[in-house]
Amino acid sequence: MHPEQLLGSRRVYEGHVVSLRVDDVELPSGHRQAREIVEHRGAVAVVPLIEDDVLLVRQFRRAAGRALLEIPAGSMEAGEEPEACLQRELAEEIGMRAGQVTYMVSFYPSPGFLTEVVHVYVAHKLSPHRLDGEEEDLEVVRLPVVRARALVGQEIVDAKSIIGLLLAQTAEGTS
Repeated sequence: MHPEQLLGSRRVYEGHVVSLRVDDVELPSGHRQAREIVEHRGAVAVVPLIEDDVLLVRQFRRAAGRALLEIPAGSMEAGEEPEACLQRELAEEIGMRAGQVTYMVSFYPSPGFLTEVVHVYVAHKLSPHRLDGEEEDLEVVRLPVVRARALVGQEIVDAKSIIGLLLAQTAEGTS
């Protein structure tokens, strides 16, 4: 595969969470096209396990137009390492800290237009830990892992949660 040749780039929008740029490229065939690229710092998602249960969060997602049941996750701050982000998100979303984390995978949710990479972990040895500051509007839901996996494709419909729950099943050696 021959890469596209970048001819120029312009920033269209600069936001707090994402930015949008338009890249003008030349294809190997000689044709020129514009590529709209959403830039994102990256995110962490974590499957927090307590024995045979998983802690999930239910929160309203404007883009989906409804509340979704998800594994805890969040965007990395500038310069923040994934494991630091993981601990911060666990504290903010479910009021816990992980004593043990296992990396599972990193993936691009939508590489056709989005630079975001999501790093997925499993967390064990959870203990209470809450950060002072702004409370997130969400509900913590504790479910047996088997029940959560049964909700994949029904109530659990976002990519990071599906990937995290299915990979955790493999990593944990459970059915």
